[in-house]
Amino acid sequence: MVPVLSPVGLWSLVEALVLPLDRARTALLGAFSRVVRPFVRSRSLRVTVAASAMVLTALLGASWFPLWMLLLGPLVWGVPHILSDLRYLVLRPGLHRRPWLWVALGAPLAWAAAGGGAGAGLLATVGALSVARGDRARRAAAAAVALGLAALAFRVGRVADVVFAHAHHFVTVALWWRWRAREDRWQAVPLGLFALATVGVLALGVPGFTGAFAGAEPTDGALRATLAGLCPGVPEALAVRLLVLFAFAQAVHYGVWLRLVPEDDRPRDTPRTFRQSARALVSDCGPWVVAGAAMLALGVGAYALMDATAARVAYGRVSFFHGYLELAAAALLWAEDQRTATQRAFG
Repeated sequence: MVPVLSPVGLWSLVEALVLPLDRARTALLGAFSRVVRPFVRSRSLRVTVAASAMVLTALLGASWFPLWMLLLGPLVWGVPHILSDLRYLVLRPGLHRRPWLWVALGAPLAWAAAGGGAGAGLLATVGALSVARGDRARRAAAAAVALGLAALAFRVGRVADVVFAHAHHFVTVALWWRWRAREDRWQAVPLGLFALATVGVLALGVPGFTGAFAGAEPTDGALRATLAGLCPGVPEALAVRLLVLFAFAQAVHYGVWLRLVPEDDRPRDTPRTFRQSARALVSDCGPWVVAGAAMLALGVGAYALMDATAARVAYGRVSFFHGYLELAAAALLWAEDQRTATQRAFG
């Protein structure tokens, strides 16, 4: 009998799980063929509508249930989105096959994970640019900026960590927008909605937030202490808005990596079946990486069933490095002006 965690056993398990989903998908497409046909044929239409719906849904959820989103979002989507990070920023571009990058990125990221904070994390960007293959002047200018930001981060300490925690969601949105060439102006609709939602939350406040605390939100002291850490020293009125903005932007961040980037990175315009998506995931990442991510996600879920707050905090500590990995990998791909078959446009 083949062990479940062997490559063959893993694929058999995946196929068994996705087969019912593909059957249901086929039935739905057949039943609503006239409605869905334009979305099947046009990637740009599909991504634009999906991104717009995602932004509006995230705003609605963050306005009414921000603490639930901050608690449950990482527990459900955290590990899958980190796997997507690695897949599209490291594995598909082939960065893992370059030994010097392991040194240039690995040491600063390990330092950041061990408590070095934003300063150590930004040094990973400096390291990535130092071993990049692009134009020297281009790399040197970007590295100087990253080094200056790292020095500032070391100087201000915890403040830099908080600022980066908020900012890296917006870096991800910008990264997605530059992932491929946008041919039509209407494709900017979700980006405009995201910008309007951001300004609206900060300038106008959140109408549903007061009602959200009428008993529907978790009241655990440890969770509230974690949330207070997102806005240290900020006046209460502004802190509430920043908290809601963080919940909103984090939800969009997850959607970018789990839905939008996979759509834009795929060579074919038409969508894949669930089986094809699973096969592509295993092909890109390798069976052991996928199996490891699955076990980690199950572990986080099991921990959350016992103590959701503690599981959320533990996930945050383990995943702290990934925002700096995103920034460093994006800077490297920009410096080298890499493009894939999907016309990725970093530079």
